[in-house]
Amino acid sequence: MRVAAIDCGTNSIRLLIADIHDGQFKEVHRQMEVVRLGQGVDKNKAFDPEAIERTLKVTGEYARVIAAKGVEKVRFCATSATRDASNRQIFIDGVKAILGIEPEVIPGEEEAALSFMGATKELSVLDGPFLVVDIGGGSTEFVLGTDRVESARSVNIGCVRMAERHLNQQPPTLDSVTSATQDIDAAIAEAAKDVAITTAKSLVCVAGTATTVAAAALGLSEYDRYAIHLSRIPAQKVHDVAAMFQSMSREEIAALGYMHPGRVDVITSGSLVLSRVLRATGASEFIASESDILDGIAWGLAREPR
Repeated sequence: MRVAAIDCGTNSIRLLIADIHDGQFKEVHRQMEVVRLGQGVDKNKAFDPEAIERTLKVTGEYARVIAAKGVEKVRFCATSATRDASNRQIFIDGVKAILGIEPEVIPGEEEAALSFMGATKELSVLDGPFLVVDIGGGSTEFVLGTDRVESARSVNIGCVRMAERHLNQQPPTLDSVTSATQDIDAAIAEAAKDVAITTAKSLVCVAGTATTVAAAALGLSEYDRYAIHLSRIPAQKVHDVAAMFQSMSREEIAALGYMHPGRVDVITSGSLVLSRVLRATGASEFIASESDILDGIAWGLAREPR
């Protein structure tokens, strides 16, 4: 079955088209565009009209790719920013008009479960239990389990939200890093009330913040998803990379060969979140996974009856 999964987050919108037959997964097309749908949502609790326009434009581009590739089933999942926006219906109606399907505004717990499915599909259960951490633009999900989700919690400490709330200049001031750290640590402590974050055998981190930090830690000259996927990044490397981004100017970050242009102004906040996660869990390393919620959405489509 050929399926198309669309993950519309706070920072980016991503498309995955895959053929899934008898438990075998073959990627056909993968695409990511940074649209910053969640611009200003943390402060205003509503979408900016220009952010909606940018996102619907890319949705239209994805619709053309889906039609050209002969996809049988499509699922569009919107996450943190859409959950928080009071005017989300304008965006939902726009997506429906373009794709002909109802976009789903999924709760944080379902987002966590889909991330877990995507992140652990290629890992041995012998490496479990896994703590899967998905640092998004608006929220971060903590999911614990081995062959299934045992507990999960979503908290509002995504890279865009933290950048807008605290780290809105580059390099950031010491006071802003301190306030961001306190905010992040408090949210992680809340997540830890529901998820035993120190009990996992393996910490698996997904999404653009984690994979970009992995690229930096690996010393890559350009972004290479195959070199990054399933790499193991020591905790001290994460702390060093986070400190490095805090010391750099925006221009210096933008000049890094592995840095996506849409991540330049949120990687400092995202890497700080990741660093605090490593400290809170006590993990000695994290496994960087290029498979995440997008892959989970695709696997879920293949499991559903036609």
